[in-house]
Amino acid sequence: MQKSKILVGMSGGVDSSVTAYLLKAQGHDVEGLFMRNWDDDDNHCSNQTDEKDARNICQQLGIPFHTVNFSQAYMDKVFSQMLVELKRGHTPNPDILCNQEIKFKVMLDYAKHFQADYLATGHYANVTTWHGEKALATATDQIKDQTYFLCRIPRACLQRVLFPIGAYCKEEIRTIAKQQKLVTAKKKDSTGICFVGERKFSDFIRQYLLDRPGDIVDQNGRIVGKHRGLFYYTLGQRKGLDIGGLQNYAEKPWFVAQKNTKTNQIVVVQGQDHPLLYHHKLRAGHLHWLVEPEKITFPLQAKARIRHRQPCQAATIWLEKDTLIAQFAEKQRAITPGQSICVYLDHVCIASAIIEETYD
Repeated sequence: MQKSKILVGMSGGVDSSVTAYLLKAQGHDVEGLFMRNWDDDDNHCSNQTDEKDARNICQQLGIPFHTVNFSQAYMDKVFSQMLVELKRGHTPNPDILCNQEIKFKVMLDYAKHFQADYLATGHYANVTTWHGEKALATATDQIKDQTYFLCRIPRACLQRVLFPIGAYCKEEIRTIAKQQKLVTAKKKDSTGICFVGERKFSDFIRQYLLDRPGDIVDQNGRIVGKHRGLFYYTLGQRKGLDIGGLQNYAEKPWFVAQKNTKTNQIVVVQGQDHPLLYHHKLRAGHLHWLVEPEKITFPLQAKARIRHRQPCQAATIWLEKDTLIAQFAEKQRAITPGQSICVYLDHVCIASAIIEETYD
């Protein structure tokens, strides 16, 4: 690639630090941008520390450093939508929505202020060519691959986006950071979403949604406990149910198998391999294409995943009007409405959709 002006999204972590280093070492005109997506006043979010680390990396590399506040856009386009989905009893993925609406839309548009040719981030992914068009491809490090989180980014943005560390394994990135004595070389990877930070999700979300208590029932409808609101729980969840010591029940852990929004009940079962936790098929809406759909023939034999870091699963994919139907070769555990299904052909992510329901 010829010398270009590249704006790097700096998170304050080692991955974006090495991203900036690699591009600078290749001779590109590099500038760093740290975005604030959440105005935090109670020190649970590491925003201030991350911004300081990002600034120090830019100083160390000798590249300009900028900050921008996208918190209002984040509130309008990501967090408010998350609350809507939680009220519906779904389990949304704000990281996917943030990439879709903020990082690869709002921030990409903001890059025009710097007359940047490209926006680069520290995601573990690759951009390849598929049937003559730019396409999203999995990373070399399959364990760290982040295409699931990127599965709803605008297709057009792939013309202007770079993922420099996608060809590396995580250990290599750590080694490069240590060799270059980058200040983030030993910094732990961040987990979770910024606005929750070190708090429990239930403690945080209670500030925005009122409790709506209901019954926890077994598969036969017998009440075995109480819940505070469907939005505190997700399918397959074990912790936080506070069920135990019940007469006439085996001494096995309980898991959330269903959430019934009509009755405001949670259905639980005993044993992590209970049949009610597994399904062959799902229906998903809000279909999003990352390649030209005209190039796809249905029914499609593909691979798919329903959560980050899940090994890709063999599935038959077809469409019914504007919804995606996936039938897996093997039953999948805890298919969760509100989460995304990501569809792959070989190493290329071709489409995604938001899970609505499961059935067999």
